[in-house]
Amino acid sequence: MLRIRSLTALLAGAATVAIALGAPLGAAMAESLKIGVTPGPHAQILEVVKPLAAKEGLDLQVLEFSDYVIPNQALSQGDLDANSFQHQPYLDNQVRDRGYEIVSVAKTVVFPIGIYSKKLKSLDDLAVGDKVAIPNDPTNGGRVLLLLQAKGLIKLKDGGTLKASPIDIVENPKKLQIVELDAAQLPRSLDDVTAAAINTNYAIEAGMDPVKDAIAREAAESPYANIIAVRKADKDKPWVAKLVKVYQSAEVKEFILTKFKNAVVPAW
Repeated sequence: MLRIRSLTALLAGAATVAIALGAPLGAAMAESLKIGVTPGPHAQILEVVKPLAAKEGLDLQVLEFSDYVIPNQALSQGDLDANSFQHQPYLDNQVRDRGYEIVSVAKTVVFPIGIYSKKLKSLDDLAVGDKVAIPNDPTNGGRVLLLLQAKGLIKLKDGGTLKASPIDIVENPKKLQIVELDAAQLPRSLDDVTAAAINTNYAIEAGMDPVKDAIAREAAESPYANIIAVRKADKDKPWVAKLVKVYQSAEVKEFILTKFKNAVVPAW
């Protein structure tokens, strides 16, 4: 009985201290979650989500990763609770190739990919033998090749798919040299190539305006909607529904539309 009374007194004392400090007792009991993102818009959006999530009893720790490989690995290993950095085709490819037990629980934003150049004003100005850099990951690389095909610069075998790689190019009238680089390195490649296809998050991080600076760009209704991903075992947990609710809120949508001015588009 003495131990029960002591525990009761301890809890009461903690509540008194919390009130005295002006902190709600529930805040100390918030569920802490680690969310992996890439730098730029994904990180900026999660910073807006954080205070909204706090009202739902979620304490979000936003961790930034400089590439597209580690966030899924960290999530699979339990070092993260969720991540927000990739589109569905990329996750599908990772699950297929690496066997991750990871699933999508919500759509977030679309980043229409753009092609940038310090030397050209239009893709029409590409000359024979020019170098065009593309992301070296399987889905974004194929995505750019499909964009180049849509612009009439190349033709892919059987019309091409998201899995297309440079070896699938069957027609290349200008003999363009396709250079595959890590997505995060593409902004720095602009001095060495004629043009580079750069994911919007990395373009913004490098100080470029995707709407004004890209010489070609996917349509805003691109099918590559980004997602929030969690481990399959966690998908039905209450915190997941809370996280999705606050991310897909009117406040977050307004921030995206105001901050990024159509460079990033809400996907819900």
